[in-house]
Amino acid sequence: MKIFITLVLAAFLAFGSASAQDRPAVTAQPNTVFAGADGKFEANPDTALLQFNISAQQETSRAAYDQASKSAEQVRQILRSNGIEPKSAEIGFFSLQPVYDYKTPKRKLVGYRVNANVSLKLKDFSKIAPIIQQLADADVSESQSISYMLDDMDAAKTKAVEDAYRRARESASAVAHASGRTLGDLSYASVDTFESPRLMAPAPRMMAMKMDGAPAPTEEFTPQTITVTAHVNAMFTLR
Repeated sequence: MKIFITLVLAAFLAFGSASAQDRPAVTAQPNTVFAGADGKFEANPDTALLQFNISAQQETSRAAYDQASKSAEQVRQILRSNGIEPKSAEIGFFSLQPVYDYKTPKRKLVGYRVNANVSLKLKDFSKIAPIIQQLADADVSESQSISYMLDDMDAAKTKAVEDAYRRARESASAVAHASGRTLGDLSYASVDTFESPRLMAPAPRMMAMKMDGAPAPTEEFTPQTITVTAHVNAMFTLR
């Protein structure tokens, strides 16, 4: 924890050049104390982001489009069978492209390929394995990936800021006490928050599901948390 203290009794002082986070451009006031501190809040992921593609290749563009449409309908049926409305899934992109054979001196058109990217947010993690299993069995997707995220990020940032402010106030209070003064009201504060990246977990075409009588692959392990950190600079008056 970095602490910067400015105690001024009779004159105005300006902070020297330093990083914007540690020492913001604030003019110190008489009878004040300035402290900076880091805080954090750790939370378990509350949302799983499942991403997969729908692809089809045929000799004609119409045939490729029709095949992709059938695959998309299979995906909708899989979602419905797991109690999920298809409209909750989002299409990231959709493309229809010609496919060429470049082995010959003159490229040869050999077909058309349709690609679509689908993303789905799940709050119920128990649905992840069945959906991936069914997508693999239906052979409608060539790739699948899972990342875990914290959807309620604002609440976590608030907790991190509260922790950083508490640490800054405790430091300022210690300095005030050591100098025989009493810590007064907050007169200035600046806040920066930072969040850790999503937790990535590659999903193979076949995901092992928990078997009767056998422990789950993640049993007894501690879940990795998402950490949100904050830095607070605060200036207090002295009494």
